[in-house]
Amino acid sequence: MHHENVPFWRRKQLEEMTEAEWESLCDGCGLCCLLKLEDEDSGEVHLTRLACRQLDVGTCRCRDYPNRFTRVPDCVDIDATSVAKLRWLPATCAYRLLAEGGDLYWWHPLVSGDPETVHRAGVSVRGWATCETRATPDTMQRFIIGRLE
Repeated sequence: MHHENVPFWRRKQLEEMTEAEWESLCDGCGLCCLLKLEDEDSGEVHLTRLACRQLDVGTCRCRDYPNRFTRVPDCVDIDATSVAKLRWLPATCAYRLLAEGGDLYWWHPLVSGDPETVHRAGVSVRGWATCETRATPDTMQRFIIGRLE
């Protein structure tokens, strides 16, 4: 196969990608936008089904992506240097997969050519996540769906 026929994510390291290539790696699952709760005593981190208030749970996209850090000051910037440190990124995340030497799944929009395949494959938060505004600090633990390793 000629070099130009090899998809960019197989040819380049994460740090070599253009901004457009980097952004296209996001599959639109919304999993990274779910709130995590840390147990102050044990240090365990728990994943909830509560989505950041900026996540549109229907489209699984940020409502104001360009201004996300202003609107949500604790929004985490995912870049080539931080990926390896963000152990809470889902195992299906393209950034994590590529950082660990893997490849994209069949349902990833860059592979399938269709942004809906991530949802049809059941990999996104569509249909089961809810906005964080539905919880109070006293009820957040009710939304825990698992412990992160």
